Formats: sequence, C-alpha cells, structure tokens
Amino acid sequence: MKTPPLPRHLTTRLAPIALALAAFLGACSSLPNNTTLLEQTRMDYRVAVANPDVATYAPLEMKLASDALSQANTAAMDRASAEDIDKLAYLAKQRIGIAQALASQKAAEAQVANASKVRDQVLLQQRTVEADQAKADAAIAQARADRARLDTQQALDASAAAQNQAQNALDRNALLERQLAALAAQKTERGFVITLSDVLFGTDLARLNGDGIRTAQKLANILQENPQRRVLIEGFADSTGSSAHNQELSERRANAVMEALQNLGIPAGRIDAKGYGEAYPVAANDTAPQRQRNRRVEIVLSDESGRVPPR
Repeated sequence: MKTPPLPRHLTTRLAPIALALAAFLGACSSLPNNTTLLEQTRMDYRVAVANPDVATYAPLEMKLASDALSQANTAAMDRASAEDIDKLAYLAKQRIGIAQALASQKAAEAQVANASKVRDQVLLQQRTVEADQAKADAAIAQARADRARLDTQQALDASAAAQNQAQNALDRNALLERQLAALAAQKTERGFVITLSDVLFGTDLARLNGDGIRTAQKLANILQENPQRRVLIEGFADSTGSSAHNQELSERRANAVMEALQNLGIPAGRIDAKGYGEAYPVAANDTAPQRQRNRRVEIVLSDESGRVPPR
C-alpha cells in the first residue's frame, strides 16, 4: 500500500529540524576516534623523538615508526573502529620500541669502539717504550703508578660529584616540598596539587583578587626555581546555574590563573589550562559551604620530566 505524502504545512515545519539533525550528525562524525593505546603510542613517540641517540643511530627505524603512527592518526581522524585504530597503534608502538632498542644498542657499541680505540693507543705507547729496553721497566712502572693514582683520583672525584648531585637533588626537593606546603599543596597520584578556592576570585567572576595574585606569585617563584617542571591548571564549578555557564566560568578561571602566571614571567609553553564545569565535585552540592568547595581551581605540578598524568 502506498504511503500518502505528508501535508505541506508539516513538511515545512519538519524541514528545519531535519537540517539541524543532519548538521549535528555531521559535526559528530568529524570528531577523531582516539583510543587509550593510540594516546600511549603518541607519548612513546614524543619520548623517542626527544632521545638524540634515536636520531643518530636509528633514523630509518624512526621513519618507519613515524609512518606507522601517521597511519594510526589518519585512521582516528577517519573515525575507523577502535579495533582497527589499536592495530595500527600497536604496530607503531612496536616500531618505536625497535627504534629505541636499536639506538641503545648502537650507542653502547659506539662506546665500546671508543674504549677500544683508547686501549689501542695505550698499547702503541707501550710498544714504543719497549723499543728502549734500558728504560722500559722504569717507564712502565711509572706509567702504572701514574695511572693508578689518576684512576683513584677520578674515582674519588666521581664519587664526590655523585654525592653532591644527590645531596643537591635532596635539598632541592626538600625546599620544593616546604614551598608547596606553604601553598597547602596535597601530594596525590598525579603529583602535588595546589587548590585555589572560590574566595581567591571575585564573586562569580574569573578575576583573581589580591590574595589570589599573591598565591600566583608564590607559584611563579616555585616554577622559576624548578624550570624542568610544568603545570596543568584545571577549573571547576558547582551545580548552581546552567551547565553552559558553569563550564564557561571554570574555563575562564583556569585561564585567569594561566594569564597571571604568564604575566609573572612563566612561559606559556610550561602551562596548560582546562575547564571541567560541574564535573569532578569534591563535595555534595547540598549546602553553600559544600558548593563553595566545588568552586575551585586545581593546579597540578608535573614531575621532573615535565609530565602530568591525565585525569
């Protein structure tokens, strides 16, 4: 039985809805389809690229790894299935591992070759000394004595340098922990977290007040004394008001802290900022004090390699 056409007035009303639905589905389909394995592979790739031995000793293997990762990224952009993306990501991860292992092996071989060259030079000197038999015994004995003293001195110097380095690291970390304690930082699985409460901002505003600026100055001092560390600034809001407003407010407050640190001399490349809106509350939103606890900015300090674990 043939379905009768819709009345013209219904067709006119449904057309904008159909267009909006098509636009929404088109926007959703354009988002990349990332996976955990792909993110881990990207991180492994960045570590390998930063290793000078990989560029020196394994450029071809790293090129293969780069091509494999590009294929995985392309699959993610094309919204391939998670299984297909993970297959490509796994291949890229394996190639990255091969490049790193080969670089380590060749770097070790280069060190051995250099040591062999030094050893050959010593043997050549010994053969030259042996040409004069009358002076050979005295020269060899003297050379051995000098070498023993040099080795002993080098060992002592290396030990002292290692002890100084270790002590400096302990002193630096102890100072950092004291400075973070002054900011009421909490040690978590992600690292030290400094929480800026709602009272450090203007009411329902994304502008730091005087106390907030002073806190930002203390944090800037810590970052200047620890140039290897980075920060991730995360903004949060309570459930009062619309989700869109809370999301915007959390983002603007995180950005306000980021801008304050930049104005205090911290390079933008060492700072990331993100807003989470009503997500990740630390208390129920039943009372005013609990809602105030949820209105906060958390600053996560990276480890010494500059890495901040994801939330």
